[in-house]
Amino acid sequence: MASLFISDLHLSQERPDITQIFLRFLQGPAQQAEALYILGDLFEVWLGDDMVLPDYQQAISELKTLSNTVPVFIMYGNRDFLMRSRFEEMTGCTLLADELVIDLYGTPTLIMHGDTLCTDDVAYQNFRNMVRDPAWQAELLNKSPEERLALARKLREISKTETSDKDAAIMDVNQTTVEQTMSRHKVQQLIHGHTHRPAVHEFSLAGQPARRIVLADWYHNGSLLRVDENGFATEQLA
Repeated sequence: MASLFISDLHLSQERPDITQIFLRFLQGPAQQAEALYILGDLFEVWLGDDMVLPDYQQAISELKTLSNTVPVFIMYGNRDFLMRSRFEEMTGCTLLADELVIDLYGTPTLIMHGDTLCTDDVAYQNFRNMVRDPAWQAELLNKSPEERLALARKLREISKTETSDKDAAIMDVNQTTVEQTMSRHKVQQLIHGHTHRPAVHEFSLAGQPARRIVLADWYHNGSLLRVDENGFATEQLA
């Protein structure tokens, strides 16, 4: 059996084809997994456990079914950080901390969404600090569903405008930050998403071989990382 890793699905009503790929994945390959890890941005937006959008209902139901037999772990992304205990109850999934070290078939491995590694993007880090502030979140969750939707649309438009004006390199990870983060957790292997730049980066850390595996997004098709005792491989889901 293998552990499966996916991220950056950004499920939304605008891309029902991606939702269908995800549902088939949950009903098929995921059923044979030892564990499933979703490393952030499962949804395009999550505005609170009390206002689940209709387009998410089937995915939530299928996650619940899968979690009855396969452990499913989910990290916050930069789009769905308002998931709480009610989400865990609805899906049977377990929400994880932003940075977590797991024993991956004998290899200590750091898993994370990856946005905190993009420290060259100062504007984004400032925005992240704002929306992750408990007081800001409490204020948002006290708003009506209509107000939350309006704010989400406004923030999304701002994000699109700012992203289009940024150098692509600024939005990628900072290698020094990567090495500092891995060193802090005492690991030589890291798996993350967020950047939408799937690759395997090999480098030296503390004089030893190190590896950073970047997961693909699901904007055009599905993709997963399969890890077992024999190593790792990526797979495409049509």
